[in-house]
Amino acid sequence: MEQERISVPALNPFANEYINGSPRTEVFFDYNPFLQQSFEQRAEEVRTRIFKREELADVIQNYMSPHHLTEEVEQSLQKLKNPLSVAVIGGQQAGLLTGPLYSIHKIISILHLAKEQEEKLGIPVVPIFWIAGEDHDLLEINHVFVEKNERMQKMGYPERFIKKQPASSTVYDKKVMWEWITSVFACLKETQYTNQLLDDLKAAVKESDTFTEFFAYLTGSFFARHGLLLVDAADPALRKLESSFFKRLILESEPLAEAVKNTQEKIEKMGFTPAIETGVQPANLFLIEKGERYLLERENGLFVSKSGRKYTEADLLQLLEESPESFSNNVVTRPLMQEWLFPTLSFIAGPGEIAYWAELKGAFEHFEMNMPPVVPRLNITIVDRGTASTLLETGISVETAVQSGVGQEKNAYIESVRDHHLHDLVEQTKQQLLAGYKKIEVRAEELHKGLMPIVEKNKAYHERQIDILLQKSEAVLKQTHEAALRRFNLAEMRLRPDGLQERVWNLYPFLNSYGPSFVDELLGQSYKHDGSHYVIYI
Repeated sequence: MEQERISVPALNPFANEYINGSPRTEVFFDYNPFLQQSFEQRAEEVRTRIFKREELADVIQNYMSPHHLTEEVEQSLQKLKNPLSVAVIGGQQAGLLTGPLYSIHKIISILHLAKEQEEKLGIPVVPIFWIAGEDHDLLEINHVFVEKNERMQKMGYPERFIKKQPASSTVYDKKVMWEWITSVFACLKETQYTNQLLDDLKAAVKESDTFTEFFAYLTGSFFARHGLLLVDAADPALRKLESSFFKRLILESEPLAEAVKNTQEKIEKMGFTPAIETGVQPANLFLIEKGERYLLERENGLFVSKSGRKYTEADLLQLLEESPESFSNNVVTRPLMQEWLFPTLSFIAGPGEIAYWAELKGAFEHFEMNMPPVVPRLNITIVDRGTASTLLETGISVETAVQSGVGQEKNAYIESVRDHHLHDLVEQTKQQLLAGYKKIEVRAEELHKGLMPIVEKNKAYHERQIDILLQKSEAVLKQTHEAALRRFNLAEMRLRPDGLQERVWNLYPFLNSYGPSFVDELLGQSYKHDGSHYVIYI
């Protein structure tokens, strides 16, 4: 593998300014993530606080013990118990087959930064990845995109779940899941690695029951040997550990909402659009009712579920004591819970997360906590040899292809090979035809108005025939230059398929082509956590 660093601005305006070190955005954070001094100061701050390290390590150990309790994971658990240790943490939803590539890039970011800071700080640094198992938006995670008929096509998992149930409670049909996986692999070329990948996936399907367990099994198989700790945010044992802070979130929901609102107003005054959508009186918590997850809001001194059920503060506190696993965080309270629970050295964030974390500055201050350094995750585009050759042949730079695609260059090529003389003649003929029909229309109206519909119909017919001629000419042009245009299409599909590669492509086509060591080779690259976009040539 070889690499190249290029500049690809984040689509989110706030995140783009943050990554570029804008003073306008840094006021919403407590640390500059691009200075080593920030990590040193943060490590000292974490050292002064008390965490439930032993209990937390036990929860993680029990969660990982069925499949991925490797020697390296055991070492990370021991590090976590060390009162001097800190953690690099990030998370994502439980996407099928590990979801889009950026989930893998985020984990690589966590592992890489943890190792880097452990060497620089001289203290244990633990890599932790939380799985958003409480998330109930299954449509966001129940599919992958595959290369099919020279374009990326969405392949959704066919089983339907009517309830708004968390991913960690969504039990899949093993037969349906396996059939879906084989349909995904049917779109891939068979290689020397295909059968082993399918065997591993069959074992994962068999050993897992829910979407979250399936994600954890696969993720652990790639990264447990590197000491990555996995946490399911919906783990009942974790909920029990979190219950005392959930109590504060219930009791202080009103001032918390006000703190977020005040910060959002400051961000709006600077010309940014807030990333977090809040209701009129948000409680910023979810509640499980009869297996479904509903958002809570405040109304006339009560907490009201989206299901319509109403609770007093005392009702929620009683339910919290009896069934803490019924509660879960939203986008506002999850970072606060994370800060309370983990000795966090830094948080690895995608562009969207950077934007919404900024809106939580007042929320962190309300709970007298500092926000950890928010480090942009690694952005990576993988370029295979064929695609690299195509770009070379067409004279398009990788940076251009990744930033904006190759559509402009493709259109320029089409224009360069188009017979403009033919098009000019056809257009000239069309104008002459229309001018002739204008004279006919004038005369027809003078003779008899009943002729006008026939004239109009006749004119429309001839216009259509001319348009068909142009369409056929365009089709012949594309057929004649099919090989050249196909190169443009393939480059677009592989590097910027309706957005950045890492937001559309899945890991498994690369594993199928390059083998199980592919992830380790990505992890073994040298990276800087400065917001750069890395192009990896394979």
